[in-house]
Amino acid sequence: MNRTDAQPIGVGLLATTHGPELSKAATGIRGLDEITRGGLPKGRPTLVCGGPGSGKTLLALTFLVNGATQFDEPGVLMTFEENGDEIASDVASLGFDLASLIAARKLAVDYVRVERAEIEETGEYDLEGLFVRLDYAIRTVSAKRVVLDTIESLFSGLKNDGVLRSELRRLFRWLKDRGVTAVITGERGEGLLTKQGLEEYVSDAVILLDHRVRDQVSTRRLRVVKYRGSHHGTNEYPFLIDTAGISVLPVSSMALEHAAPMERISAGLPGLDAMLGGKGYYRGSTMLISGAAGTGKTSLAAHFLDAACRRGERCLCFLFEESPKQLIRNMRSIGVDLGRWVAAGLLQFHADRPSRYGLETHLVTMHHLVADFRPTVTVIDPVTNLMTVGSYTDVQAMLTRLIDHLKTENITAMLTSLEPGRTEIERTETTISSLMDTWLVLRNDEVGSRHIRGLHVLKSRGMTHSNERREFVLTDDGMKIVDAAATRNGADRHAVV
Repeated sequence: MNRTDAQPIGVGLLATTHGPELSKAATGIRGLDEITRGGLPKGRPTLVCGGPGSGKTLLALTFLVNGATQFDEPGVLMTFEENGDEIASDVASLGFDLASLIAARKLAVDYVRVERAEIEETGEYDLEGLFVRLDYAIRTVSAKRVVLDTIESLFSGLKNDGVLRSELRRLFRWLKDRGVTAVITGERGEGLLTKQGLEEYVSDAVILLDHRVRDQVSTRRLRVVKYRGSHHGTNEYPFLIDTAGISVLPVSSMALEHAAPMERISAGLPGLDAMLGGKGYYRGSTMLISGAAGTGKTSLAAHFLDAACRRGERCLCFLFEESPKQLIRNMRSIGVDLGRWVAAGLLQFHADRPSRYGLETHLVTMHHLVADFRPTVTVIDPVTNLMTVGSYTDVQAMLTRLIDHLKTENITAMLTSLEPGRTEIERTETTISSLMDTWLVLRNDEVGSRHIRGLHVLKSRGMTHSNERREFVLTDDGMKIVDAAATRNGADRHAVV
């Protein structure tokens, strides 16, 4: 089956237009172009600032490489810290082949060595030599984009604030006059965006990168501090640096304008479908399966995945408690063979420990996997394990963004939630369940010397549903829901539907 066409990430940022927009140069960086409503200001300088290791050089290089490879805009990289070979080696792991771009005359790299001692000895500083070299490099490849990395190295030996400010203005004016889209990187200062405290005022756009560590977990965030002549996203946005490069996660559409399909899909259990009005869940809805340990939450999710794969749908399952091999083995014990769907390419697992990353990194990773695999069904098991990484408020904010994105993409999502005990049900409801369309609660009750499993539908928006608590059993042939009459009468527990 085909998913309905969905709006892109960040649609909420692009929904309102007031007059003609400033001409933009697309960065090709996933998420950043949505936040900036199309890219960086064309023909103007943009300052990218942040602390050491925040990703400034990588963002600038990605802007250059994408310009040359995707938008037919050759570029010039003028570096004051590392030479061309060192930079090429640094970004090779990301798939950037700078040597090939240089050979094709789509990129020029010029390493300018600035000796602070020489400037201090002579007391003179003039950018004319820099302008000559930069102008030559621009004309050599007909460059449309320029990166200067980093500006502190260029002015490191200059002590006269008056001259420094004058030369900074002159540099930015020179770049504007050449009509190139420039990215200048700068180190963050004490209480200021940059060490000089002037670059942010003469730049047309300023992007701040931040790499923070909280509770031994690192998080990267990006913020567009200013953007002259253009609307832009103003929040802090998590971004990720991985083998695919740099990508930013903008806030998805928060306008509550999701589609509401009338199509229904099976839960994988005829008895449960009957409890949900006889037709199962709504397509594109979100379901919460909550219960204590051992109540059958993962087994219920496995039936849902199995049913979707039987229909030929692509399914993505995020695991935060056990490995895919463990899950596949365990589900075989109740007659659900998920391994065959993995082999058929219909089911993909992603397993990770919640404590390995911050919530934002998990969120970005999930977005990427959804975009790459393009599932119609997603399972997160168990979502409550993410609460070990952040507060309930942080987890709710993260899940709101994830669920909003899944709904925008018309993906049907099932989340399992571990309740330590019955007293936790209200906390779970406050944190997670208010975001859900359907909420199933699973219980283990001790009756005599036996444990009796049961489930009931606590809520299911937009449909008639059973208000009875139904018993179920786990057999070699899957999960079976006990007949309603048998449940009420306590009769034959093998009467299943």
